[in-house]
Amino acid sequence: MKYHIWTEGCQMNVADSQRVASALEHLGYQLTQQPAEADVLVLNTCVVRQSAEDKAYGRLSSFRPLKQKNPNLIINLMGCLVGVRGHEKLKARFPYVDVFSPPSDPGPLISHLTQGEIRSLEDAETTRRFLAMDEELTLPLHEQGKLVSAHIPVVYGCSHACTFCIIPYKRGVERSRPVGDILAEARALAKQGVKEITLLGQIVDRYGKDIPDGPNLAVLLRLLNEVEGIQRIRFLTSHPNYFGEDIIEAVAELPKVMPHFEIPIQAGDDEVLENMKRGYTQAQFRTLVGKIRARIPQASIATDIIVGFPGETEAQFMQTWQTLADLKLDVAHLARYSVREGTVATRRMVDNVSDEEKMRRFRMLEELQEQVVGEINARYQGEQVQVLFEEQVKGRWRGRTPTNKLVFLESEQDLRGQILPVTITWTGPWSMQGSLAKQPLRLG
Repeated sequence: MKYHIWTEGCQMNVADSQRVASALEHLGYQLTQQPAEADVLVLNTCVVRQSAEDKAYGRLSSFRPLKQKNPNLIINLMGCLVGVRGHEKLKARFPYVDVFSPPSDPGPLISHLTQGEIRSLEDAETTRRFLAMDEELTLPLHEQGKLVSAHIPVVYGCSHACTFCIIPYKRGVERSRPVGDILAEARALAKQGVKEITLLGQIVDRYGKDIPDGPNLAVLLRLLNEVEGIQRIRFLTSHPNYFGEDIIEAVAELPKVMPHFEIPIQAGDDEVLENMKRGYTQAQFRTLVGKIRARIPQASIATDIIVGFPGETEAQFMQTWQTLADLKLDVAHLARYSVREGTVATRRMVDNVSDEEKMRRFRMLEELQEQVVGEINARYQGEQVQVLFEEQVKGRWRGRTPTNKLVFLESEQDLRGQILPVTITWTGPWSMQGSLAKQPLRLG
């Protein structure tokens, strides 16, 4: 028996697909890269933008001939396209789909395949009984010993409904995972050869806020820092409203927690931020960046920007441009606003910025950020940095620095999973190149 998984979207979806793969392999299925060979097809979908939703519909339609050819084929539609509010409309549109699964829940598929013997894998005890051993809770068998960096979801859903975002309606309210389950997963990943973990949440710094007297993200980081075998810890995505100084202190003090922050600003104009229901001002975001840099001077900071939000004027856009020019952040993930059915912005605001204007603004920020990051990375020229190597791509080894800079180098050695000192020999805005330093890195 074979399975095939198609995944679109964020790191949370990647982690969800790994969990589904692990469950399927414990039922005796083997991975195939060819959908036509599969007995079970899983489509893990994203709807954060219309283009992602359209892509999911297109891929799902392409699987229909496979179902017609093989009526015993099981097709599972999963993720944000299904959401948490049922699938009646999808079932009517795609009657050849056998199973519909909400985000982060492989339970419906496993229940279908086991004829109801196992109904839910959301319950931790059920999961343990099903998978039998803690060290098998995480990665699918074909990835064990090969994956250097892995994701651990720590809080599902989102309870801060920005007006442009569909995620709260698709993933539901936030639900923090118990600390014990997270620590067990981290230990299991370490046993499987993982060196770096990234904690995931739609708003990761809201971890624990739904648990009375529960631990927060800073406490969780301190506990994970003690897990033997894990050498690097990252977390994303943060929100300026909930990013406390205790998180900054944890990153500054804990040797395994990397000095890299993902904190979206989304816009640099206060009126646009208010219309987005972000809950902070441009000045407050600048103050937060200042606090991080004052405490951790070597830190890198990434952000998200949406251009062309309903009502955004040229002057307001230029406020965003100036904010990025002033702050000189290491990464800016850029997006053009698109209408998403069901969001507050779609119901109450007019999408009055043309596609051409959105693209012009997008290109302006893209060009600015290319220059900014090029200047930042140029400072690494000739410097020695610690790089965790993940895999070999087209004959070159790829790894990342503590500040999440991408580094390539050529070596005949097997560098997978090693943290080694690298001298940077070339820099560009999107990556760097280097050579192995002569002196070995001393850890500890």
